[in-house]
Amino acid sequence: MNHVNQEQMRAVQIHSYGGAEQLQLTNTKVPVPAEDEVLVKIHAAGVNPIDWKVREGYLAELLPHRLPLTLGWDFAGQVVSVGKNVKQWSVGDAVYSHPNLSKNGTYAEYITVSADEIAAKPKTLNWQESAAVPLVTLTAWQALNEIGKIKTGDRVLIHAGAGGVGNAAIQLAKQAGATVYTTSSSKNIDFLKSLGADEVIDYMQEDFSKLNGLDLIFDTMGGDVLEKSWSTLKKGGNLVSIAEIPNDELAIKHDVKANFCFVQPNSGHLSEIASLIDSGSLKVEIDSVYQLDDVVKAHKKSESSHTRGKIVLQIR
Repeated sequence: MNHVNQEQMRAVQIHSYGGAEQLQLTNTKVPVPAEDEVLVKIHAAGVNPIDWKVREGYLAELLPHRLPLTLGWDFAGQVVSVGKNVKQWSVGDAVYSHPNLSKNGTYAEYITVSADEIAAKPKTLNWQESAAVPLVTLTAWQALNEIGKIKTGDRVLIHAGAGGVGNAAIQLAKQAGATVYTTSSSKNIDFLKSLGADEVIDYMQEDFSKLNGLDLIFDTMGGDVLEKSWSTLKKGGNLVSIAEIPNDELAIKHDVKANFCFVQPNSGHLSEIASLIDSGSLKVEIDSVYQLDDVVKAHKKSESSHTRGKIVLQIR
């Protein structure tokens, strides 16, 4: 496949931080896989809030990217070449991944990715659905299982259940045997109950802080939502946020554990997630699909915070 590496590919890049106008569809060289990497032809890529947060420069200190930068950190595609040390993957394998956030991303026709960051894509999903899974589901998995230590009988509050992370978290929490509360607008109540939520709190009509004695809170919002969440936890409870680093002093004051979750690539987790999907235990909701040329519209939709499930870019 060496001839591929001399070719040009289409990619959406930013040359400086800022608004959606910074997104540029350009031609750039197809990357060459290192010894421990594979080259993947991307069929579809997920769009996540972290994409436009990186674009705006909000995470520049946390993730010191080199510009120009290709955005996007979810994909599904096919292996087209492998580095010389790669034994577990072959040309033609259908894979999906949340690759390393510090590198060039997935709004492109090809990507090189570490062989230990990819997993076989779910057999029962198409490319678009598969691309919608990795980042949000790994985030929920790691927040609930690895950090939150969720267990049967826990009472769990998941903020913003209608988003991609919320969708995954509701289902994973229910499978763990928890009683699941979530916040949403009224239009998504039936949908979220179909995913397993026991109680959906319409944030336009009700105040979630009426809850008390909760074992675990999964905060996807930060700000006022995080501030109001502390008092709903029981002593010894657990708060996990993906929106901001929780205040240690408040955690001590309320006698609870509090942690920030920054999602990490993990092929083992992705393999387990694919098994859950293929067994029918985990559903994937697509909000909308955009062509690569319409990436600006995709970002604006993501920034609106009014999505049900995931936004996906069709690459080819």
